[in-house]
Amino acid sequence: MSDVSTATPAGVGSEVPMRAAVMQMAIGATLLSSTSLFVVYAHTAPTVSGFYRMLFGGSMLLVWVALRGVWRRFSWRDLAWAVLPAIGLAVDLIQWHRSILWIGPGIATLLTNFQVFLMALVGFAFYRERPGRGFVPGMLLATVGLWLLVGAHWSIFDAQHRLGVWLGLGSGVAYTVYLLSFRQALKTHTRLSPAQFLGLMSLLCAVVLWLWGWGEGDSFALHGIQSWSVLLALGFIGQVLAWLLMVSAMPRLPASLVGLLLLLQPTLAFVLDVILLGRPTSLGDWTGLVLALAGILFGALQPRRRVSQA
Repeated sequence: MSDVSTATPAGVGSEVPMRAAVMQMAIGATLLSSTSLFVVYAHTAPTVSGFYRMLFGGSMLLVWVALRGVWRRFSWRDLAWAVLPAIGLAVDLIQWHRSILWIGPGIATLLTNFQVFLMALVGFAFYRERPGRGFVPGMLLATVGLWLLVGAHWSIFDAQHRLGVWLGLGSGVAYTVYLLSFRQALKTHTRLSPAQFLGLMSLLCAVVLWLWGWGEGDSFALHGIQSWSVLLALGFIGQVLAWLLMVSAMPRLPASLVGLLLLLQPTLAFVLDVILLGRPTSLGDWTGLVLALAGILFGALQPRRRVSQA
């Protein structure tokens, strides 16, 4: 990702595109923060909501690609390289949606964002990417924040709530698999555009989720306008609109600013959880949230040399 501050000349001409990119990134992250609430309001089984998010979102993406006239024919190679990210994302949604329903959208979304640290460790182990100086202190800060949010109350949680915490962390592991395999496929293994490959991968993910739900005995029949409208919005906002806004903005912003704006997602998810769903929140919870977010931000920051080369 290029650093806009060095790629464009200073002055009004560079500030306007920068402001537009910041606005796009902020809107995209804000839209993403609402997707966890849709899972609650859909009134369906967690796997079912994930299935329809992928089915509706993937279909909309492919229609959008076709309407733009940039459609490429799928090959067996494209399908093969979409399988692993599809499985990774399916496992992520299976865990994350349960975590949302059992411990609330705010904490569940925050736990998933701990994938930042796992991504850095994988990058160091397999790609020799040196973590930034803020990685270790960031991980310590995030751990302290997480303890304030869930560890301090662990003894009073019931078994389902405790499992929801572990599933939230597990969804971050699965999300890491999805991100790494998706990135690798786009870099070297497919000629499809990112939007078309994401649409293909989303539909394969829907198949995996359908098989999982079928094995659990879930019903995929939707009853009532609320379920249909919420799940259509989930697919459009979470899988199409937010993604298109963020992907178009990311190359025009410094990586540090991207990381900061992405933190709008867990922050707003937590705030919406408190306001709309009445989550009981103490001063210790707010302190834990701030520390966890600060730790995630520090862990996401990269050395300037790596940012300019990416």
